Amino acid sequence: MKPVVTVTNFFPEKALEKLRPHCDLRTNQTENAPSASDLQKIASESVVMITYLSDKIDQGIIDKGSNLKLIANYGAGFNNIDVEYASGKRIWVTNTPGVLHETTADLTWAMILGAARNIVPADGYTRKNKFKGWSANMYLGGDVYGKTLGVIGCGEIGSAVARRAIGFNMKVLYYNRNRMSAEKEKSLNAEFVALEDLLRRSDFVTVHTPLTDQTKNLIGREQFLIMKPTAYFIHTARGKVVDDQALVEALKEGGIAGAALDVYENEPALTKGMTELENLMLLPHIGSASHETRNRMADLVVDNVLDALQDKPPRCLVPSWGK
Repeated sequence: MKPVVTVTNFFPEKALEKLRPHCDLRTNQTENAPSASDLQKIASESVVMITYLSDKIDQGIIDKGSNLKLIANYGAGFNNIDVEYASGKRIWVTNTPGVLHETTADLTWAMILGAARNIVPADGYTRKNKFKGWSANMYLGGDVYGKTLGVIGCGEIGSAVARRAIGFNMKVLYYNRNRMSAEKEKSLNAEFVALEDLLRRSDFVTVHTPLTDQTKNLIGREQFLIMKPTAYFIHTARGKVVDDQALVEALKEGGIAGAALDVYENEPALTKGMTELENLMLLPHIGSASHETRNRMADLVVDNVLDALQDKPPRCLVPSWGK
């Protein structure tokens, strides 16, 4: 019998075709996400599970996987999986690094420009047929060109965002666990600073850190109080890095000028008051949502699965696996 590989959610058909000859492939090509009991059943029947970030793979589900070799997340994140517990059970956990940073950086810049120039509310205003002609004070926003960009977390995505800032003649400040080489700093026109310094000096602050014990609620009320009242806050990393209630309060009180979010502290739930704020752009976690990138991610998932089916360590084990 062929090993059972189960895909918990929608997955690109071209990638599924690559998998079919090698396994008993079971799919869910619908918009209906599996429940916790569905995931337990999938784990009990499968050698490999291909999962979404929205699938919470906890100890109770992992314990059902008596034949489980691999949990392959379709995304760069993996905080939905109890990696330490899976590792203890010698179940591999993989993600899709290195293929989505440029696309996520593109979206980050769309959010920077959209928040600064009131693109979403101006679009809604026009669609409602309220536009009656040019006005000197209609939807005034902030300039981007020549301003200071603060990048919190300057890995692949943060660096890609910083590189795009060169075209806007921006000064880049960055806060990171490790300092970049002098050569890379020079290429990005970037200055390594403390977090407080970055928040105080930046006109735009964008977050790109992973979610760890150290970064959980890294940005909260105290940090928003440090920022300029004319500054904009952009978040495309992991929801729990930011205290969303503190962000709502900062926006309501005029502590910052505006914000744009692609991720949320209690995703998919929104914090009360968010939808009432015109100076807050809300996106449904679409950082990597281009046809090209999602297909590259799917190909990498398949590569990881085929490795595991051949009893080879998958090429994209998450960094914390086995530690």
